Amino acid sequence: MWVAGVDGCRAGWIAVLMRVDDRNTHRIVTASTLADIADAPEQPAVIAVDMPIGLPDRTQGSGRAPEQLIRSLLGERQSSVFAIPSRSAVEAMDYAEACTIAAATSDPSRKVSRQGFAIFPKIREIDALLRARPDLMPRVYEVHPELAFWALNECQALLQPKKVKGVPYGPGMALRRELLRESGLLPDALIEAPPPRGAAQDDFLDALAGLTVALDLARGGGQSFPDPPGRDAHGLPVAIWTLRR
Repeated sequence: MWVAGVDGCRAGWIAVLMRVDDRNTHRIVTASTLADIADAPEQPAVIAVDMPIGLPDRTQGSGRAPEQLIRSLLGERQSSVFAIPSRSAVEAMDYAEACTIAAATSDPSRKVSRQGFAIFPKIREIDALLRARPDLMPRVYEVHPELAFWALNECQALLQPKKVKGVPYGPGMALRRELLRESGLLPDALIEAPPPRGAAQDDFLDALAGLTVALDLARGGGQSFPDPPGRDAHGLPVAIWTLRR
């Protein structure tokens, strides 16, 4: 059985695929679409992707329930958890229009951050894919790298940021690699591998974090926020998953 940890990147998506029964059998790839990863020759049984799945018609408070639940766990890292607005706002192609719709479909009224808007195309892609191919829903899980590192760090928020002012921060990156090593789930050679063309080092690190969750899920672990997951109006799951601790 193969699993995959996936993150968005400049090339589209970066995926780290691994056999559950042999951590030394793995492959790092980039793909232009998430469907390409789901349909890869390995046919990953679990795909843990750092991208929101399941969109509300309206938002109450600071985003979806999963985002509100995990922020309290992440301490100073909670700013990495974007508040995802309503489906109609995510479907807007123009930033000003997205802000107007988001403000009208949220309580309290909230606009859209520029960072959040930048990932809307990938949110729309995964949303369209799962709605068109519901057979993929049991295989695809939403994850957040900082929540994965929280679990790997004995359920403690990390004190070092991964980035400072948009630039990878050496000590924070090193801390996350060390947590991956200490988990024993991944080989050192994979953790220290360079990212492929079209992906940055932090994209690769986030995909590795997702891979640890995928491995745990494949072995019968995993925990979701909320538990059990919610469902949106189209039946898509609404939950962020991490390793069970």
